[in-house]
Amino acid sequence: MATLTSLQIGKIAPLGPNGVPSGIVKHPVEGAVALRGHQLEGDETADLTVHGGPDKAVYAYSADHYPVWAAERPKHAARLTPGAFGENLTIAGLVEDDLCIGDVHEIGTARLQICQPRQPCSKFAMLFADPTLPKAFVRSGRSGWYYRVVREGVLQAGDAVTLVERPHPGLTFPRMVSIVNFGEANRDELAAMANATGLATWLQARARAALEAAGQG
Repeated sequence: MATLTSLQIGKIAPLGPNGVPSGIVKHPVEGAVALRGHQLEGDETADLTVHGGPDKAVYAYSADHYPVWAAERPKHAARLTPGAFGENLTIAGLVEDDLCIGDVHEIGTARLQICQPRQPCSKFAMLFADPTLPKAFVRSGRSGWYYRVVREGVLQAGDAVTLVERPHPGLTFPRMVSIVNFGEANRDELAAMANATGLATWLQARARAALEAAGQG
């Protein structure tokens, strides 16, 4: 059974040598936290042009990946605790291979829908002072996933993470990670993406544009 092992929120604070404003540093929260609108109560986002919003409401990462990263990046091992990658939700017993785009999970009284993988930004490198980490993150396929909010509610560490809907079983999450990062999608996949209401809106639009360019719109 998948379980929410830790829940984190972050406040906007200076990051890196130049003090760039960022909310990527997250800290564990004990007890119940409300999920309202497009974010967890108390969580802050600095750059709303690339973070936050309906399709990046909550970021989740698998707890199962942290031991792997610690083995691959021993210099960062001491820091690889829940929330280290800036996630709001650290979930055990669930990895990308278990997921499809559009999956709806019930956590506590909230329902959340998986809509896209993470693409690490420059602040991710700043967080660890390691410019090689973003590329390694992308190559690994261990991207974590963004949820949109289907139903507001309250959640806390220890809650079960239960799959309640799978509208797009053909859009596996690992395949979407590859498409997002490397641009490899065949015609059938583009058609499925264009009509997948569970997918992030920008990815739907990208698929429609590709089909139109190929004369398939």
